[in-house]
Amino acid sequence: MTFHLSTPAEILHALGVRLREQRLAQSLTQRELAQMAGLSLGALRKLESDGQCSLETLVRVAQALGLLEALDDLFVLKRQSIAQMEQVDLVSRRQRAPRKRAS
Repeated sequence: MTFHLSTPAEILHALGVRLREQRLAQSLTQRELAQMAGLSLGALRKLESDGQCSLETLVRVAQALGLLEALDDLFVLKRQSIAQMEQVDLVSRRQRAPRKRAS
């Protein structure tokens, strides 16, 4: 499933399903994974059923399942041309002007 035309709810649900599939592929119960991730059983059930969770919960589950590498490319700025690379470099080097002192 690609997320391009999906609603946020559909994306969350799909991620929950994917994490449940990963857990099952590793022969873990929900209770075992919740314990490994330092989460309540309810938090894990909510994540797997509809994808609802905090970002911290998602990272804890990914870490417990050994899936942190899947997060490596998440939101990485993609540079497609030299002009875009130069623009990003310019933006990253910009600094705020010093504040003027009040007299």
